[in-house]
Amino acid sequence: MRVGIVGFPLSGKSTVFSAITGLGRDHQRPGDEQLAAVRIPEPRLDWLEQAYSPKKRTEATMDFVDLPGAREGESEHAGMEKHLPTLRQADLLLVVLRAFENESVPAHGGSVNPERDLRLLRDETLLADLAICSNRIEKLEAALKKPSEKREEQRRELELLHTCKDALESEKPLSTVVQAGEQEKMVRSFGFLTQKSQVVLFNVGESRIGAEPPFRPDHAVATFAICASIEAEIMQVDAADRPEFMAGYGIQALARDRIIRACFDGLNMINFLTAGPEEVRAWPIPRGFTAVEAAGKIHTDLAKGFIKAETVSFADLHEAGSMREAKARNKVRLEPKGYVIADGDVILFKHSG
Repeated sequence: MRVGIVGFPLSGKSTVFSAITGLGRDHQRPGDEQLAAVRIPEPRLDWLEQAYSPKKRTEATMDFVDLPGAREGESEHAGMEKHLPTLRQADLLLVVLRAFENESVPAHGGSVNPERDLRLLRDETLLADLAICSNRIEKLEAALKKPSEKREEQRRELELLHTCKDALESEKPLSTVVQAGEQEKMVRSFGFLTQKSQVVLFNVGESRIGAEPPFRPDHAVATFAICASIEAEIMQVDAADRPEFMAGYGIQALARDRIIRACFDGLNMINFLTAGPEEVRAWPIPRGFTAVEAAGKIHTDLAKGFIKAETVSFADLHEAGSMREAKARNKVRLEPKGYVIADGDVILFKHSG
């Protein structure tokens, strides 16, 4: 799972990256792409850790990548275009919009206008996708003039890409036209930017800490307002001292955990859990995964020798207080291969071999 952070220069993208990852400026290389893995908050592991006293606790992780802005003498369009391959590899985009005033830091376009900046960023992604789409259409049309065993497959792809091209020319993101399943698989390799889910973050000034976002963008799966400079500063403080600093700014909870979780949810992912004396662990899987697919996430041998999945919801286990009591209450189920995993299921896979 990878999240690409995008925004115009001086929007505070790198500061947002620091606020989320905890990496200070001394760990960053100016002008380079910055990559860091962060743990996805999973409070249910707290209780499991207390209940099982395991040797190890393992959360799921997610990568965040911050792309450098345009260099001196380079247009913003060229700056973004240079990093398109990295953006296309991202699974979700975290869009950072400047919403703070600072006379010493010039604003993009000469003024602070997050609505304008969002529109311009979306125009950039629409144009980038249109270029990929048009090039592929041209190649497919040429290929269809020659005999091929893949002719029917190429014809279906061409039909879908014409639909995509029409949408892009009408300024509609591809997330509104490409359907899940076969269509999504057909265009997955292109990494279309407007097909990716987006979380939008307004980087506000200190005077607006705790304020609501100035507006709710269309097509965003979640929206946040955060004073990135303050939250990045707090992340550099020892964990034990953070509550005092947060109280001084009137911050009840840092936004980073909510942002990370929103990105995870925006990818349509869920966690199933495993627990025992050796380890308690959160396993991220796409929503809709079956029991045998989830078993394969742990080890291919579990999927090959799958027998049953001993399953209890975390809520039922928590209420019962222990696995023994959950079984006594008939809350533990033996599920087959085709069982669709629910978020928070605590599972022990039974397998042969």
